[in-house]
Amino acid sequence: MTIRVVLADDQALLRSAFRVLVDSEPDMEVVGEASDGAEAVAVTRDERADVVLMDIRMPGTDGLAATRMITADPGLAHVRVVMLTTFEVDEYVVQSLRAGASGFLGKGAEPEELLNAIRIAAGGEALLSPAATKGLIARFLARGDDDGPGAARSERLGALTGREREVLVQVAAGHSNDEIAERLEVSPLTVKTHVNRAMAKLGARDRAQLVVIAYESGLVRPRVD
Repeated sequence: MTIRVVLADDQALLRSAFRVLVDSEPDMEVVGEASDGAEAVAVTRDERADVVLMDIRMPGTDGLAATRMITADPGLAHVRVVMLTTFEVDEYVVQSLRAGASGFLGKGAEPEELLNAIRIAAGGEALLSPAATKGLIARFLARGDDDGPGAARSERLGALTGREREVLVQVAAGHSNDEIAERLEVSPLTVKTHVNRAMAKLGARDRAQLVVIAYESGLVRPRVD
């Protein structure tokens, strides 16, 4: 299966560089480009994209608004959005995760990091660096709003079994299925089953959304080093 990628950035030169890189890989191809968020949503829909590399700051409809439009569209439920940002950890990144993005990547990332990010997102994994999930991102997410999604999601945690809660805590810490399996002394397939059930019960699109829910609901508290 070839991963179909859309590039959304208002800098044509950057899009061209990304296109050359992505198209050089045998398992992925660029199927469209966009210079603003509205165009990104349209191209994603028309080209049946799998992954969108989305710049946060674009004129007109920005990357955050475009991500919300994509994740709210049932017809685009399979699409994964990776946000591109100049700064890895800031309020924009938190907003992108809440908007439904699968993760984020700094524009200064190495070529292999970018390609790996596309593959990770396409596979449904969370693209969140350990430094981010255990640092500022965690603190921003935990802060939440008094009348925001935190309270509602906290109630929804009641639908999870004890083991599903354990797995959710491990996911929020950035551990892979194999790592969680070793920690909990179960098989990776069992972990995957618990993860999928937790996503279904909590209405999460992918693992990145599980991380958001874990912190916003208060199930996991950020460590203050």
